[in-house]
Amino acid sequence: MSEQQAILAGGCFWCTEAVFLDVAGVSKVESGYIGGQTINPTYKQVCGGDTGHAEAIRVTFDPDVVGYGDLLDIFFATHDPTQLNRQGNDIGTQYRSAIFPLSDEQESDARAKIAALNEEQGGRIVTTVEPADTWYPAEDYHQNYWETEGQRNPYCMAVIPPKLNKLRKSFQNRLKAQADA
Repeated sequence: MSEQQAILAGGCFWCTEAVFLDVAGVSKVESGYIGGQTINPTYKQVCGGDTGHAEAIRVTFDPDVVGYGDLLDIFFATHDPTQLNRQGNDIGTQYRSAIFPLSDEQESDARAKIAALNEEQGGRIVTTVEPADTWYPAEDYHQNYWETEGQRNPYCMAVIPPKLNKLRKSFQNRLKAQADA
């Protein structure tokens, strides 16, 4: 089967990108913007909260190695889907928890996952399922940020390692290191 893509927004894209780059079957993670009204938004505009865009990642994956449902499991486990329009200290609609399905099947899977989590957690999930409109890649310096800049950034050092630890603890069988072993 050929590669597929998934678009997920779980707060700061630097943080979600770092998580998904470690997942076996993921060949690319691109940070970008989706879900807003401004054409060709910049990071500064999106951070200002006036464009309507979410900071998001577009994950390219091999469904024979990791399924869309697995990506959703990792997504929900590595951010807080109960915080409306924020993740920790990042506040605004640009940091919302959202899924942008690229097919009817992805939409059905996303809605089913949210319903199941709401059943488990008493209706606390605020993650939205939104139309996958125009995708705008973020500026080059945002791509692969954790590896290139993030380990010198105090914000990233505080936020990303706990997410990576959760990934490594909860999804050992989904890590690239395990697949290569």
